[in-house]
Amino acid sequence: MIRITMLGLEANVRSYAAEFIGTFFLVFTIGCTVLAKAPLAPLAIGAVLMVMVYAGGHVSGAHFNPAVTLAVMLRGRIGLRDAAVYWVVQVVAAVLAALAAEYVVDPAQVAALSPSGRDIMVVILAEVLFTFALAYVVLNVATSKDHPDNSFYGLAIGFTVAAGAFAVGGLSGGVFNPAVAVGAGTMGLIAWSKIWIWLVVTLAGGAAAAGAFLVLNPEDRGPQ
Repeated sequence: MIRITMLGLEANVRSYAAEFIGTFFLVFTIGCTVLAKAPLAPLAIGAVLMVMVYAGGHVSGAHFNPAVTLAVMLRGRIGLRDAAVYWVVQVVAAVLAALAAEYVVDPAQVAALSPSGRDIMVVILAEVLFTFALAYVVLNVATSKDHPDNSFYGLAIGFTVAAGAFAVGGLSGGVFNPAVAVGAGTMGLIAWSKIWIWLVVTLAGGAAAAGAFLVLNPEDRGPQ
């Protein structure tokens, strides 16, 4: 019994570590490319997410995103306790990555996103739609029983983020991820007074994706 418990604990720690590493490099890449104003930032961000998903998918499920973790929990593939630890690990990794990116790039001046008026609705719509798309893709390519042991899930997930960043990055920041929002706030890219917008709508997008998955896949519920 003790041996089984220890094995379970070891597996959980490995999952948490994989989530930390993947989230760190995602936010670090976002920070470095955005702060340096790299013209192909969305491509770099999608690429690093893709490779980190391939690297950590077999260990933790490669969420790297509290909205995705929420979707996976509502879909029934992770329990509340592990989901809560994932959220903490993801946010801590995001803050540390943001600090590292700021140190590496050392930007002279940063303009923080602080939407008001019509821009708030633009951010809400853009972020909820592409967060929904991201979580929906993750659930279908990485958790569906119809795609066991597939080899395309990392590419699909990474390119969803790249597509979203190219499409609406200039309008909403292309966040699609509460941990990224916290990292962006740490770097001064999002005003702290408005960060609740990204937190609420990205989590709502993840929850909506879980609902859509369950409606479209009624026989694919709970653990595999």
